[in-house]
Amino acid sequence: MNIEQLIVATLTGGTMYALVALGLNLVYGTTRLLNIAHGELVMLGGYVAYLGFVFGGINPLYSVLLAAALGALAGKLLYGGLLKSLLQRYGTVEQLEANSLLVFFGFSIIIQGLSAWIFTPTAKAYPYLGQVIQIDQAVVTLNRLVACAIGLLFCLGIWLFMWRHPIGLAMRGLIDQREAARVVGVNVDRVQSVSLMLGFATAGVAGVLISMTEQITPYMGGPLLIGAFVVAIMGGLGRLGGGIVAAFVLSAVETFGVALTSPSFRSVLLYALFVAVLLIRPKGLFGRSVAAR
Repeated sequence: MNIEQLIVATLTGGTMYALVALGLNLVYGTTRLLNIAHGELVMLGGYVAYLGFVFGGINPLYSVLLAAALGALAGKLLYGGLLKSLLQRYGTVEQLEANSLLVFFGFSIIIQGLSAWIFTPTAKAYPYLGQVIQIDQAVVTLNRLVACAIGLLFCLGIWLFMWRHPIGLAMRGLIDQREAARVVGVNVDRVQSVSLMLGFATAGVAGVLISMTEQITPYMGGPLLIGAFVVAIMGGLGRLGGGIVAAFVLSAVETFGVALTSPSFRSVLLYALFVAVLLIRPKGLFGRSVAAR
């Protein structure tokens, strides 16, 4: 067993888990909206990079910025056009979660169907930085290293924004104590709009980075969403730092577990860890009671 190879695989896999789950967790934490179309947003980010590379010769690194901008714009338009009224209409978390689940499920089906019609169900890929790099005893392709580095930088950037920027601090306040944040004058409407933009932008970035190393299809959103939910719930819904730690824990268990058993045990290991965490820590590894809306 090549330990160094497994460590590299854990870092690259954990970074993608963390990035995909980050946007989902950010939106839920600040708005209590269950965005089950998040996987489709990641998928669209992948197609932005693919179309840019194949038809425009655009470097996928530039597509990271393009996908982030398009995702942020989509988040702003969706919030202003629909979600703002949804947030104002329902007075309890239970009502809001149930109705947002239906709304985003509809979006998920529409996006998936249109993507399959436009791009066809055939898997797409493009060659980018496929050179093999050796790090001591570990072997990894350059595109995975680049994707991992950008993903880690993006997660760090979000973390610094949440701890240093006034809007980020307001987001943390909204996540921890919603009513208290209102009382002290936090502009809840603005904060929720920015969080949706940031969550959608993060999904777009994750899609671009995944497309650099894997094939993309209109149906890739489902597995990505499941992985994001597992990470988010393990770390504690709305707990961004907890979600990032949970992503690397999940990736380590998955990588080392498969190496010790077989690839057929991947799903068993993933869900066994998920169930074990919920039995021991029902609110997740770092979760605590979330203030009602």
